[in-house]
Amino acid sequence: MEITLPQAYLLGLIGLLGLVAVVVARQVLRVRKDEARLAKLELQCSGNTKAEAASLYELGSVQLDKRLFAQAVTTLKKAVKQLDNEPEEAQALVQNALGFALAAQQNHNDAIRHYRLALRAKAEYPVALNNMAYSLEKQQKLSDAINTYVQVLELEPTNPTAIKRLKLLKPEAIPNK
Repeated sequence: MEITLPQAYLLGLIGLLGLVAVVVARQVLRVRKDEARLAKLELQCSGNTKAEAASLYELGSVQLDKRLFAQAVTTLKKAVKQLDNEPEEAQALVQNALGFALAAQQNHNDAIRHYRLALRAKAEYPVALNNMAYSLEKQQKLSDAINTYVQVLELEPTNPTAIKRLKLLKPEAIPNK
């Protein structure tokens, strides 16, 4: 049995539409999962006046993923208030996330302050260093940004973000290792 050109066209179209349907269905399920997680965490944290820092951090992270930066700042500030008995790693994560949310709102001064607090909690934290360097770039403090990216490469020589940004800012600053 031979397949004619119109039949081949229809089979190709059906295959393409099937592929698109699968991709769209996966995306819809992913968004629904994120929305359900956000609703659950909001309910959990809003009903509890003394919500744990971990729950608040998780809610703030979901809000950041959904690009709800103002809400994330509020949530992460609440988490910072609950950090007293948390390990240093957790403190660094929350401070870095708060800095990221502030930087997303173009509040780079406060973002840098929180990145520094994250680095005080965990000195060798390349993500916080990268984020701080980016905020320094946005403030036109290029020499500080370059030095911070170099610090990242000292901790993590193959860090793609630091390498890319240094190539743009000052190619000769990239250490040869």
